[in-house]
Amino acid sequence: MRLRFLPLLAAIALPAIAPAQTAPQTPDPADPYIWLEEFRSPKAMEWVERHNQVTTNRLQADSRYARNYSEALEIAGAKDRIPEPEFIRGEIYNFWQDPEHLRGFWRKTTLTDYACSEPHWKTVLDIDGLNKAEHKSWVFKGAHLLKPDETRCLIMLSDGGEDAIIAREFDLEKDKFIDGGFTLPRGKHRIAWEDKNTLLIATEWAPGDLTTSGYPFIVKRLKRGQPLSAAIEVFRGTKDDGGYGVDPAVIHDGQGRSLALIERPLDTFRSEHYVLTKRGTERLAIPAKARVVDLVNARVIFRLDEPWTAAGKTFEGGSVVWTALADTKSTPGALKPTLIWAPGPREALNGVTSTRDKLLISVLDNVQGKAFVYTPSGHGWKHEPLQLPGNISVGFAATDDKSNRAFINVSGFLTPTALSLADADTGALHTVKTLPPKFDASRDVVEQFEAASSDGTKIPYFVVHRKDDPLDGSTPTLMTAYGGFQIPRTPRYSGETGKLWLERGGTFVLANIRGGGEFGPSWHEAGLGVKRQIIYNDFVAVAKDLFARKITSPRRLGIQGGSNGGLLMGVQFTQHPELWNAVIISVPLLDMIRISKIAAGASWQGEYGDVNADPAVKAFWLKTSPYHNLRLGTTYPEPFIFTTTKDDRVGPQHARKFAARMEEMGLPFLYYENTEGGHGAGADLKQAARTTALTTTYLQEKLMD
Repeated sequence: MRLRFLPLLAAIALPAIAPAQTAPQTPDPADPYIWLEEFRSPKAMEWVERHNQVTTNRLQADSRYARNYSEALEIAGAKDRIPEPEFIRGEIYNFWQDPEHLRGFWRKTTLTDYACSEPHWKTVLDIDGLNKAEHKSWVFKGAHLLKPDETRCLIMLSDGGEDAIIAREFDLEKDKFIDGGFTLPRGKHRIAWEDKNTLLIATEWAPGDLTTSGYPFIVKRLKRGQPLSAAIEVFRGTKDDGGYGVDPAVIHDGQGRSLALIERPLDTFRSEHYVLTKRGTERLAIPAKARVVDLVNARVIFRLDEPWTAAGKTFEGGSVVWTALADTKSTPGALKPTLIWAPGPREALNGVTSTRDKLLISVLDNVQGKAFVYTPSGHGWKHEPLQLPGNISVGFAATDDKSNRAFINVSGFLTPTALSLADADTGALHTVKTLPPKFDASRDVVEQFEAASSDGTKIPYFVVHRKDDPLDGSTPTLMTAYGGFQIPRTPRYSGETGKLWLERGGTFVLANIRGGGEFGPSWHEAGLGVKRQIIYNDFVAVAKDLFARKITSPRRLGIQGGSNGGLLMGVQFTQHPELWNAVIISVPLLDMIRISKIAAGASWQGEYGDVNADPAVKAFWLKTSPYHNLRLGTTYPEPFIFTTTKDDRVGPQHARKFAARMEEMGLPFLYYENTEGGHGAGADLKQAARTTALTTTYLQEKLMD
């Protein structure tokens, strides 16, 4: 089953649906910068260009910038990096970008050839060539594959990297777009193939058919050859639905069985689920914080983010359970789940996927990765661990539902990513590709420590540093975290971080603060809504623990985060300016009072609360929202504020308004807004490398000089 739409960018290593803007605003004495929310207005864009010029003039004049850019681009576009695989039609597909193919191309080869050091690739779709032919700025956003025959797909293309896409039907036998095939105009569509000639689509069918968050809530069935106006409605939510829009999905097992579903989000994390049956659309009796994640050998697999009591049994949150496909279809209102996996005291579910008739589960054990193969056996499951090294992250790169093969990624801070082909029948693993080292790690070491937060909870964190670093507080240190949406942050190999930061004497710190998914649903729920201050306290506790260990000091400590992590940085900037000398605030949320009126902000009320409906939530954010808590007379470090004009998820408005308020107060800051890129660092490799070079040069100026 495809992943649900991600709410926010988890990290930066650094439809027709309205873009990320609001209607023209009436001046508000309490918010003099509301005009910057009109994100494409000439006045706003002049403001952006003026501040971009100041930032680039200063940082590009630094003698280190050119080297930072060159090395970032070389690493991002290196020909020897691992091509991410995808099993399609018995072959391996990959989307590839390099300096000669900035927007990239989709390509394929055989599994045998893929395992070679230099595979022979055949181009399936060239995005740079398509842009040239159509005079567009398309960014490839993936493909919806027709299952189980895999002869067709819907190619998703975004203008400049925004979340909204167009969709065009593509023939995978002839490697070309299909004349007269399915085509959808620009929008934040939710799409599923019901069969070769039928799509289930949620979109803006008529003007205004969107939730307050800007997502679709009506699902219709579209037959081949029909205009969109002829599609037949199969499900309707309401305009008040939260989350990311009503989402149809059709999941398959390796034997060709299928289950058609509709997920209706009530807020960011709670949903209703429905099954499409011959009798009509029927409610699936599962908890609001549970979801269907796969189908294996006629067994429907569920992930639980809250307890579930059914048929006389109770399953704890964080578990994986199953029900029979036949029961799910015939009696969706009275299910009888059975346990597959439950977490231990320091464990959390990390990922679930499947092959032809095996279930694969990855687990975090004290933020370190493990993986298991589960095999249906009678009314239960047999399971065996995959033999993997310790102190690493484990990810399922690709699985094959025509066989029991799977690609598994293994990575660590100092361990270059290795891609192994696993045989889920035998448990055997064979390393297929290993990323060549991108930096000299011979002098470095990784350690894991814990810091006591304000309530006594132990917060784990990783420190990557030189073995011989002096413990005198003098080491330049970059610290990051995310702390939201139950998204875990785990050890990961980053050539850019290693080459541009570690190799030049810097230390890197990853804090596993609450709000994330490192220890399951309870770790996330500890910081929801008005309880969120504990997340920010966790981050401060880690910083102070670094000082106590004399790893670094406020003069040499910088922090960086993106999206929800950008909000984290904004709060740290305003609450504890004395603790940091550099703060990178990327694609951030910062105005937490008007969040629901900017881009897709209303969709995250399950995470942050609703300031419009709950006085307690509004009171909390009035004293916490970074935009509202800059204070005259306070000494702040000079931050680097980064966003993109094409970000239609968070929107550039937060970053703009925060910078404008700092300017009003006469406070120093650097601001850079990329005109493309969506909710990320850039729309192509050069844009992303420029962002990396600018932020790295800033860090070197602040922490190494």
